[in-house]
Amino acid sequence: MTLIADGGSTKCDWILLRPDGEIALKTRTRGLNPAVVPPEDLLDRLKENDELMGIVSEVHHVDFYGAGCGTKTPNQIMTDILKTVFTDADVTVSEDLAAAVHAATTEAGIVCILGTGSNSCYFDGTDIHLSVPSLGYTLMDEASGNYFGKRLIRDYYYKKMPDVLARQFEKRFDLDPDVIKTNVYKKPNPNTYLASFAEFIFTSEEVNGYFYKLISEGMNIFIENRVLCYKEAQKVPIHFVGSIAHFSEEIISDALKPYNLELGNIIRRPIDGLIEYYRKHRLTGETSS
Repeated sequence: MTLIADGGSTKCDWILLRPDGEIALKTRTRGLNPAVVPPEDLLDRLKENDELMGIVSEVHHVDFYGAGCGTKTPNQIMTDILKTVFTDADVTVSEDLAAAVHAATTEAGIVCILGTGSNSCYFDGTDIHLSVPSLGYTLMDEASGNYFGKRLIRDYYYKKMPDVLARQFEKRFDLDPDVIKTNVYKKPNPNTYLASFAEFIFTSEEVNGYFYKLISEGMNIFIENRVLCYKEAQKVPIHFVGSIAHFSEEIISDALKPYNLELGNIIRRPIDGLIEYYRKHRLTGETSS
């Protein structure tokens, strides 16, 4: 059977598919980003999931699509760890952009990820083209969860956040400076920690003026840096994948219009699109052993 995974920094979704395309198992682990999570922690996060450990002998193919897997070293780390666990399986590790493309489209388009982190690529219908490599949450990741989390914290401390929202923000999060600095500079997974603050925006009952401005500014920066860098941008649809994209659909649509860009599909969870992709394109002719 084939085990596919969509691995982000916050969580990783796993689907075990039978040769006929039926789902044998659906489960989730904590985030598995080899660029920010130490190898020993990656292994522990896999092993703590009893459902995964229970089907190790049944897995013949592992296709892992993950954040942080787009460069050689973290890709190899993730590959080695998966081979340690799934000893009888063929293991392939690809960056999360490949999963986003498979989930969003089979035709030419620009595919963007807006989740804990952010990224983009141009898909010509066959191959993926990357104009700008991702340098992660410290230097890039515009319009991502950790980007908006940083903006909220800064606005709170610079007193740019409206008073009513600031009081709500105080009640919801521990904003002690020492706590924040410890989580950002000393503890693992600072990108996930920062992204947790973004829930303040996307779980509110309404998108007020402050939130709308915040999201719009982030989207504009993302469009200018990660969409317009592709010369094909005004010729093909712009697809978005991830939780931030899902909750910001209307604002994304508004942000694209001044640039004369066409909004394509918005997919909240890439794993759902991956299932259909595998059923149509990867499992044909596969037999059980």
